[in-house]
Amino acid sequence: MKQVVVVGAGNWGKNLIRNFAQLGALAGVAEVNPQLRAAVAEQYPHVALFTDYEQALASSAAALVLATPAPTHFQLALTALAAGKDVFVEKPMTLKSAEARQLAEYANQQSRILMVGHLLLYQPAIRWMRDYLQSGQAGKVYHVATQRLKLGRVRREENVWWSFAPHDVSVVLALLGNPLVQEVQAQGQAILQSQVEDDVHVSLAFEGGKTGHLHCSWYWPEMKRSTTVIAEREMLVYDEISQRVTVYNKGIHEDLSNRDEGSWSPEVTESEPLKLECEHFLDCLETRQQPRSNGWNGVAVVEVLEKVQGCLDRSRQD
Repeated sequence: MKQVVVVGAGNWGKNLIRNFAQLGALAGVAEVNPQLRAAVAEQYPHVALFTDYEQALASSAAALVLATPAPTHFQLALTALAAGKDVFVEKPMTLKSAEARQLAEYANQQSRILMVGHLLLYQPAIRWMRDYLQSGQAGKVYHVATQRLKLGRVRREENVWWSFAPHDVSVVLALLGNPLVQEVQAQGQAILQSQVEDDVHVSLAFEGGKTGHLHCSWYWPEMKRSTTVIAEREMLVYDEISQRVTVYNKGIHEDLSNRDEGSWSPEVTESEPLKLECEHFLDCLETRQQPRSNGWNGVAVVEVLEKVQGCLDRSRQD
């Protein structure tokens, strides 16, 4: 099995470290913070520790897993690819679509694996919904809406859109069949800090008339995480908190009257999506197949994130 070095042992990095260790693929951890490094040494005494990124690059590991702050992703990933390493980079892939595209193109040129941590694409419920919609049983898909709301950790360096939305953007694109975005509308509320949106509503229009809506907030009294699909014959709702998918056999007749023929819930295998994501990366290292969330998937998500941020910036200036 190919071995990886995880770069960054912070809040999310420690979860990646745990999973790759459990899968027997953790060759080392790079972390500049001595306290975090000491915690890793205590929990994983037989894993190599590196105090800087250059040491991780020089290791014999086949791949680097980047769990560092988003502003560092582009340069660290580019350097790793140039050093002949395969790369797993956490979301968002980069903060600029031009940089994301550069990484994807370079990975292709160098025949390297580049994977982005769009975790929900590995969530069994989302995968079931994607496959079910692709089967055509629900009919033509018209609209996908997501909610990601809670009283969360407010940040100064990024708004809730960049913090919460990458996962949901990846899901909306996947469930709609990865169409091209034609129009973006966004409204944000900067309640706590004048230049940092705490609550954002986004409407997306895609080729073929498909649409999407995303609402994310870290200043909300209740935790809500859901994905709703409106299709021609059926409607699907995924409650991420209860881990339940409900298929509603309902819709609107041609005469505009309602049709409601009940609902049902499929049995979806319960598996930790992060473990599935890490397993998928390791499999791609061995087979050289393109990851489900490859570099170009990362480009598509960052392009939407960037377009929405442009709308928010313009509305703030008006």
